Amino acid sequence: MLDVQNLKVRYGHFQALHGISLHVGRQQIVSLIGANGAGKSTTLMAISGMVAKESGTVRFEGGDITTMKPHLITRLSLAHIPEGRHIFPKLTVEENLVTGTLADRKITSATQKKRIEEVFALFPRLEERCKQLGGTLSGGEQQMLAIARGIMSDPKLVMLDEPSLGLAPILIEDIFRLILRLRDSGRTVLLIEQNAVAALQIADYAYVLELGSIKLEGAGKELLDNDDVKKAYLGI
Repeated sequence: MLDVQNLKVRYGHFQALHGISLHVGRQQIVSLIGANGAGKSTTLMAISGMVAKESGTVRFEGGDITTMKPHLITRLSLAHIPEGRHIFPKLTVEENLVTGTLADRKITSATQKKRIEEVFALFPRLEERCKQLGGTLSGGEQQMLAIARGIMSDPKLVMLDEPSLGLAPILIEDIFRLILRLRDSGRTVLLIEQNAVAALQIADYAYVLELGSIKLEGAGKELLDNDDVKKAYLGI
């Protein structure tokens, strides 16, 4: 579904990505793990067109999206849900969800309603808080809302940046269960996570980034058993 080849990104004199290549298969969960500053968020932003690429190519479902603008990439059925939630605190849960459809100028009210129903099926807790202001939700609920709003565009590929950041352990378990449900609903997930153990446990495939380069890759369970990964990222 997604093919990234020799991607390089530079911020002024700082080389953030040193020619990375990765692949995401249809209806897979692919995880990117690594320390702060490894280039994980930059990778997602480069894919979605939010930062300029020095070189390399990005292909989505066979089409070249390397130089496309972010809003056009979104319309191709690729959703980028960045770190930090960024919900609208003074809008209700339902209103926040509606904003996730605004990029589609042809959407009908019937389709919009159908998507909200589908989202509530995945996120029943949000349905319970449908008329509640986003700013009054708990941290975990706000993260659910950010993910739910992202999939209101009915994306085939969902890119998640640190969805468990700042959450209590019990809420982290909820978020990872939701990620599995996204895959089971037919979507593909590209996941950035500092919680490397949890990310590798659910990943079909994973890449280890270090200082802008991919150092290791393999099936999630294989990397969980890799001694180098255990020492550097899992604290084992």
